[in-house]
Amino acid sequence: MRRRFFVEKFDGQRALVLGDRAHHLGVVLRAQAGQLYELSDGTRVCLGRIERVARDAVEFVLLEELPAQEPRLHLILLLSVVKFDAFEWAIEKATELGVAEITPLAAARSEKALIVAAEKRSERWRKVVLEAAQQSRRVRLPVLQPVAKPEPAFASLGDRLGVFLSERSDAPVLRTVLSNRVASKAVLAIGPEGGWTDEERDTALKASFHEASLGRLILRTETAVIAALASLSYALGE
Repeated sequence: MRRRFFVEKFDGQRALVLGDRAHHLGVVLRAQAGQLYELSDGTRVCLGRIERVARDAVEFVLLEELPAQEPRLHLILLLSVVKFDAFEWAIEKATELGVAEITPLAAARSEKALIVAAEKRSERWRKVVLEAAQQSRRVRLPVLQPVAKPEPAFASLGDRLGVFLSERSDAPVLRTVLSNRVASKAVLAIGPEGGWTDEERDTALKASFHEASLGRLILRTETAVIAALASLSYALGE
């Protein structure tokens, strides 16, 4: 199976892979003229043949357009900031599972030092998302939004199906919440290790989110991301 790389744009029948991606191609993968790779500009996917390999650029000629299938379900993940190794692992897997947008949340019980440091990690997070999108052969990169407070993030639900994961013993299980529902757009909100505050829960419910539990076991944030996204994709027909 050919590797896929993202490019800024297709310029007629040519394309350039630049910067770190060019370094990865040329140095790590030892790419050479004549080799074939798949390239995506975020809308289309083309088969490209390497024409020239330089230190900071790899030039391709485009041979043919390939089928480009987007996920039918448009998923947005509101993910509370947790320890960075776990957070990066979570956004990597969320990208592989097809999320269209990721918003890191500065929840009330998120560690304050992590929130302060999050802005400096944004470039690292974009790299994690890029590499996961290429590995999973996506057509489009997920949008990584700036860190936001939960309240405005919840208020932007719009006409999407909103699911708010909860640790409360009386919360309905996710299977029940998703039963017989049909949606093409959904938002999943996942709290920090310390859980949501009552105020955050009330705000989510007032914004028309559905409270849901993943069961009796208490999962770590990154585990909950995989379990919930897979359940949403399955239940809503992806």
